[in-house]
Amino acid sequence: MSTKLWGVLAQYENPHTVTKGCEAVRDAGYSEWDACVPFPVHGLDRAMGLKPSKLPWIVLAVGIAGSSAALFFETWAMGWAYPIIVGGKPLFSLPAFVPVWYELTVLSSCVTAFLANWILNGLPRPHHPAFASKAFERVTDDKFFIMVEATDPKFDLEKTKALLTSTGATLVEELEP
Repeated sequence: MSTKLWGVLAQYENPHTVTKGCEAVRDAGYSEWDACVPFPVHGLDRAMGLKPSKLPWIVLAVGIAGSSAALFFETWAMGWAYPIIVGGKPLFSLPAFVPVWYELTVLSSCVTAFLANWILNGLPRPHHPAFASKAFERVTDDKFFIMVEATDPKFDLEKTKALLTSTGATLVEELEP
């Protein structure tokens, strides 16, 4: 009974070698792969060839929409639904609207940043094939990893293992789903 292969996991000892490994995997044309590191590594996203995130634009759009909705609601409530003159102020008193307007802008932006980050990153993910690797337990401590998925069009088990080994990987192992 044969098991299907999920991909290959390569372990690196320092940020420099994992960055060089990412550059090699990117230059080899792989598209279904990722790097896992215990702390932010400067330049790793460039080495991986990642495009800029869509998250700031999503947060900006929802923040503007939340801001507009807050101002519209306050204007509607004070001007048409419940027109009450308080302290001699006009029905549309922008300075009185600022605290709620600001807070709803910030609230909509923060909630969007949190939820969109989870959605764009495919979270929550309670199980990943790499979790079965004993070596991968050190990803939160002091080891660096590159994972290449078997679904990648360029994936060939022996060639991929040879590529990762040639980039300085100290351990290369196969992952099962």
